[in-house]
Amino acid sequence: MGDANPFSEEFFEARRAELEGRVGPRRFQHSLGVADTAAALARVYGADEREARLAGLLHDWDKGYDDPGILARADEVGLTLSDELRSMPRVLHGLTAAAALRRDFPALPETVLAAVERHTLGEVAMGDLDMIVYIADALEPGRTGKTVEKLRKQMGKVPLRELFLEVYAYWVRLIMERRHPMYSRTTEIWNSYMPEQEVFRTMPGADTMPYGRP
Repeated sequence: MGDANPFSEEFFEARRAELEGRVGPRRFQHSLGVADTAAALARVYGADEREARLAGLLHDWDKGYDDPGILARADEVGLTLSDELRSMPRVLHGLTAAAALRRDFPALPETVLAAVERHTLGEVAMGDLDMIVYIADALEPGRTGKTVEKLRKQMGKVPLRELFLEVYAYWVRLIMERRHPMYSRTTEIWNSYMPEQEVFRTMPGADTMPYGRP
């Protein structure tokens, strides 16, 4: 089973059936929505649809664990976690899923595993597939809300990188609004996608007080 062609319909349907037994009904439907949305995004942005569909299906492979369970899962698959990450168990399912899937299905491409791994926290220098799964997780049809609807309308109308940044900013705002802990590398990840800032140099006698704020 671990050596089966990961892009065959047989493999996809087997993982689909297995996933249905691993997570609850709403999470299962969410994963199907992410798979379909990721495939659609791949068509629009020129990525591999098969990889996107498969990564979308598998992205919440370990979402069925509770907090103690996901920490035990991390130990089981041999992850070395910082104290910070161990204190944030609800973001670990992407990391543990990627490690477990790599072990159990060695034929899975590293690109698919990376997209699964990075769909919660993001990462510096994400590839197109990583961004597609990250976006699809937020914008699949089961997600609702004015901001989600607004972002969904941008699919295919703005560059992939721009859409990713809009979605990343949306999640960061939600974390702050809900008073959840912020991953310490969030600023590093965000800044890595920002253009290099032009050096500001004052002219003699210039007023350097910024406008709009005291």
